[in-house]
Amino acid sequence: MTAGSDPGSGQASSAGAIRATEIVWRTESARIVAALTRYTGDFAWAEDLAQEALVEALAAWPSTGIPDSPGAWLLSVAKRRAIDGWRRRERLEAREGLLAHDLRLDEREHPVESAGDPDAIDDDVLRLLFVACHPVLPAPARLALTLRTVGGLTTEQIARMLLMGVPAVQQRIVRAKRALADAAIPFEVPDRAERPARLASVLQVVYLLFTEGYSAADVERPLRPDVAREAVRLARRTAALAPREPEVHALIALMEFQSSRFATRVDAEGIPVMLADQDRARWDRAAIGRGDSALAKAQSFGRGLGYYGLQAAVAQCHALAPSIEATDWPRIVALYDALAALAPSPVITLNRAVAVAMVDGPERALEIVSELEPELRGFRPFQAVRAELLERSGHPDAAVAAFLAAAELPGNRAEATALRRRAEQISGFGQAEP
Repeated sequence: MTAGSDPGSGQASSAGAIRATEIVWRTESARIVAALTRYTGDFAWAEDLAQEALVEALAAWPSTGIPDSPGAWLLSVAKRRAIDGWRRRERLEAREGLLAHDLRLDEREHPVESAGDPDAIDDDVLRLLFVACHPVLPAPARLALTLRTVGGLTTEQIARMLLMGVPAVQQRIVRAKRALADAAIPFEVPDRAERPARLASVLQVVYLLFTEGYSAADVERPLRPDVAREAVRLARRTAALAPREPEVHALIALMEFQSSRFATRVDAEGIPVMLADQDRARWDRAAIGRGDSALAKAQSFGRGLGYYGLQAAVAQCHALAPSIEATDWPRIVALYDALAALAPSPVITLNRAVAVAMVDGPERALEIVSELEPELRGFRPFQAVRAELLERSGHPDAAVAAFLAAAELPGNRAEATALRRRAEQISGFGQAEP
């Protein structure tokens, strides 16, 4: 047990135990659900078992203290509940011995292999990812289900990420679970012939997981490095499955370039720091080097840059530039032009507008941004970009209003604080924070 259960230090407080449980669930839920799915062969039941174990932890840990291995504790409880369930169903005989033996094993995470047999990868989370991305599910359902089960995101966080309502996300997840159960999808990484049909969905989910880690929808924290690291790990395991798919390597490059800035993305108070104000000397040069190598690998197949490759090339421009002014903005505009032609979206247009402002001035960028307002009015980054452009265009009052409007939109509190401070700086008077 940890110090929380040591008689000399007192029992863990209820609030502390609940907070610790939330952290454990956020970091371990995907592995727990994946392991349970492998053992039970039932995806929906596995998640129910994990939730039941979580409820038991919330009841027990405030009085007993936090276990030294809380994830293993949750998994053991869930497996025992599975055994009880099989006993009740009178189907335990063939499986009880295996599970009872496994309960005595200390399950530890193994390091990621840099190479190996692409058909012999043993990774429960990767299996879970491929199961949740099965073609039997519509693309929107795959996305919501995997973000919930693999990413451990709440329905509220997923709704903000996908610009959807919470009820719609909940319905997608419920329907996806039912569809997987009805189709009796096996818990396994598909063979080589079936992988291409799922690969695009897998990469999309990994990318969104990294995005949640890099710019979290969590109301408390602007960064979740644990989620970002897990996304990179899953991408590298996927690359072992599909070593000749350039977009897998491109996604790794994109995430490495962005990861290089983690140490400078927030200040000592945890408030986000704008790209222009970050200390580039503190950027992780090893991560940038890994990004360069991965992007070169993606380009080595001679198929051109795809969706993730173009974004990785944009990130590389930022990573290699000695300053915001010395960045190759015309190249970034050209890359966004290609990206918009390949996969048009209002968010890509918004990002392109930021680059256009550096090349053609903020007024031209404002024209582009104004056309996006019907689609992105409730999207915090849209209002933040608009505020920046209004300030640079000489419209301080409108910029203050836009910064304050952005702060009120869904997102994490640290970002909201930064936006209100920008409004204060421009207006010259204090704006009370909630």
